[in-house]
Amino acid sequence: MRSFLIIATALMLVLGGCAGRQGADYDGRTYRQVKHYLVGVVVEERPVRISDDGSGAFVGALIGAIFGSAIGRGHGRGLATLGGGLAGAYVGGAAGQSNAQELTVRLDSGEHIVIVAKGELRFLPGDRVKIIKQGNMVERVDRLPNYPY
Repeated sequence: MRSFLIIATALMLVLGGCAGRQGADYDGRTYRQVKHYLVGVVVEERPVRISDDGSGAFVGALIGAIFGSAIGRGHGRGLATLGGGLAGAYVGGAAGQSNAQELTVRLDSGEHIVIVAKGELRFLPGDRVKIIKQGNMVERVDRLPNYPY
């Protein structure tokens, strides 16, 4: 059982490393849909935190319980499973949180909107941005050169 867990963990790490990032991420269910975009200038920004939707805590608890049960022996197995599950839920919940920016954007149309941008880009007031949206949902925010089209 232990060798199976070690092999499975190593395989997940190797396969996860093979999935290289080359561009923006799209949801596998919506990538074919027509999207609209808005263009504007960031007027104000502030850092925010997006809380875990529960999936990080669930996966962490599951993995922690599996590892806890593999470590424990005899009567201690139940306690090790419980402890591993609780520790995994805590770590998974913290890992599921992410940093983001709340942006106030003055669109080229003159309208002001507020959006939350999650990801690697850090926006500053004065940055020109392109907001790609699907319906009322923001899919992505890209920084543009500071000159009009």
